[in-house]
Amino acid sequence: MGLLEQVTGPLGQYAAQHGTGAVVAVGFAAFITVAVVLNILSQLLLKNPNEPPVVFHWFPVVGSTITYGIDPYKFFFENRAKYGDVFTFILLGKKTTVYLGRHGNDFILNGKLKDVNAEEIYTVLTTPVFGSDVVYDCPNSKLMEQKKFMKIGLTTEAFRSYVPIIQDEVESFIKRSSEFKGQKGTVNIPDSMAEITIYTASHALQGKEVRDRFDSSFASLYHDLDMGFSPINFMLHWAPLPHNRARDHAQKTVAKTYMEIIQKRRAGNEKEKSDIMWQLMRSTYKDGTPVPDKEIAHMMIALLMAGQHSSSSSSSWIMLRLASRPDIMEELYQEQIKVLGPGLPALKYEDLSKLTLHNNVLKEILRLHTPIHSIMRKVKSSMPVSGTKFVIPPSHVLLASPGCTSRDAEYFPNPMLWDPHRWDAGSGGVIGTEVEEEKFDYGYGLISKGASSPYLPFGAGRHRCIGEQFANVQLLTITATIVREFKFRNLNGSKEVVPTDYTSLFSRPTAPAVIEWERRGKA
Repeated sequence: MGLLEQVTGPLGQYAAQHGTGAVVAVGFAAFITVAVVLNILSQLLLKNPNEPPVVFHWFPVVGSTITYGIDPYKFFFENRAKYGDVFTFILLGKKTTVYLGRHGNDFILNGKLKDVNAEEIYTVLTTPVFGSDVVYDCPNSKLMEQKKFMKIGLTTEAFRSYVPIIQDEVESFIKRSSEFKGQKGTVNIPDSMAEITIYTASHALQGKEVRDRFDSSFASLYHDLDMGFSPINFMLHWAPLPHNRARDHAQKTVAKTYMEIIQKRRAGNEKEKSDIMWQLMRSTYKDGTPVPDKEIAHMMIALLMAGQHSSSSSSSWIMLRLASRPDIMEELYQEQIKVLGPGLPALKYEDLSKLTLHNNVLKEILRLHTPIHSIMRKVKSSMPVSGTKFVIPPSHVLLASPGCTSRDAEYFPNPMLWDPHRWDAGSGGVIGTEVEEEKFDYGYGLISKGASSPYLPFGAGRHRCIGEQFANVQLLTITATIVREFKFRNLNGSKEVVPTDYTSLFSRPTAPAVIEWERRGKA
């Protein structure tokens, strides 16, 4: 008998016959089996009647992460049918409690600071990308002041100046793009819309100096920043992975560039304009401290990055939906001729509200393709759920999904049908969205708390997106300009649209998404 067999008995004999690698494999399989069995027994025998039901899962830690990640809405609706509006699932080892419906949106998005916290969830993603001392890397009271500074820069006067800038950027892009040469062709529309949205937003919100940087290496740096939002960074934001090293280099480089532009503006005695950079440069915190240039630079990154994802995704969905419905695209074109005149003059801010169908197309895109499918908060104190026996403990994360409510047949009959005309007065396609909303000032002006409506594409409560009005102006202007230039259709005339890619934090079209285009004649 060999030494190994003498020491370890039967296991040693097995190792002698099959090698130590086989022993490791057997041991690992045994460990997994025991873990799975214990996990199943704990779900069956250790239920807490005061906590929401837990979605059944085979593997600990992994839990329901994969099925949730493949299609969050399918996951939500299937489990709602089994457990009701309130249930818990395991997401990367964390007990995550979902509360769906209007009451769930209000419970989570309008939760008190003592009960729920967004910073602890999102700072691991946002701080390495945006930089220190802004957004989720500062006290909530300071964040509210920062939002107030930027909101003041989003005025009607500013929007009037933005519309011609946005239209010119779209027209210039079309002229120089290699994918729009000739009278007809094909285009991978998400790539084009990503460029258009970042050019229009940077020029309008941050000035020509910033916009001009995107003709060189700035765009690639923003791409590297974008990779910092990879879901894996909820756990590995600190790891020296290639995408994290690129993110850190890009953050330092972009912030330094913004600071150089700010300092040049201060030194040059330039005339102040309406862009938000100027607004921040003349802003002061409540304690009298001027906003430091470093924080302005970091807020500039946040401003562009936070809006870029949702606007890029939404504009892509608009074009893809119009390609699947050329009749709607033609209706938009005829609406412009009817409302603005056959010569189609340059767009003005006041024109946008007159284009009813254009607005309805945008509403329907944001309803069915809500940019963010899951909004999470860390529970800070035990939270009883009204009307139930459930109490959500501080060990849980809360998850709201306003996109589920906007896919609910109770409010939107035939909810999965994309139909802009459901928003027409008297159509019966929209039920219960016109509700009287309570107003509240979280520190950056009086706003609607918003959670009573089943339609919340921009969130609700203190973290409601302050860029809502700008996004509407940007997306309506982009849509109106492109409708003037092109007719779109799907390849081979199909009416299908590409599936949704849920692998990032944002619901975006699966790439590539190629459509056909043809230039229009003069109106």
